Amino acid sequence: MSLKKKFARESFTIMNELVLPNDTNTLNNLMGGRLLHWMDIAAAISAQKHCNRIVVTASVDNVSFKQPIKLGDVITIEAKVTRAFNTSVEVRLDVWAENIPSGARQKSNEAYYTFVAVDQSARTIPVPELIPETPEEIDLYDGALRRRQLRLVLGGKMDPDDASELKALFFKA
Repeated sequence: MSLKKKFARESFTIMNELVLPNDTNTLNNLMGGRLLHWMDIAAAISAQKHCNRIVVTASVDNVSFKQPIKLGDVITIEAKVTRAFNTSVEVRLDVWAENIPSGARQKSNEAYYTFVAVDQSARTIPVPELIPETPEEIDLYDGALRRRQLRLVLGGKMDPDDASELKALFFKA
C-alpha cells in the first residue's frame, strides 16, 4: 500500500493555554510536568495530522527550561512534523510565554518528540513520507536522522558503530 506524501505545513499545530494557579508551584511558576503534558498533547495532534492515525509517544528529547513561566502567562505551543521514518515521526515544538498585560513574549522551551503510528490493535503501521519545503524545514529534516540515531544509541536500540550520521559529525574522512 502506497501512502500519500505530505508537507510539513499540513501538520502545523498551535495550542494555547492560560497558566492558572493549579498549574503552578509555590513560586507561582508553571510546573514543568504540566508544560510537558501540554507539549505532549500538541505534538500528538501534529503527529496525528501527518499520519491520519492514532499515535503514541515513543520518546521525548531533552527539554531545557530557559526561564520560568509565570502565573497568568499565556503559553503558545507550536508543533510541526520534521521528518517521517517507517512507522514513526519526529515533531519539533517551540514554546512561547506571553504576559498579555505587558505584551512581553519570550521563547521558553523547544524540544523534539517522537511518535509511532499504531492501528486499533496497537501494532505499528507505516506513515506517509514528509516533504520539506522551506529552508528551515529542510534543515530540520536533514538533522532529524542524526537526532534519531542519537535517540536510538542512547536508548540502547542501535550500536554506536552503526550510527553513520552521528559518526560523520565527529570523524571527517
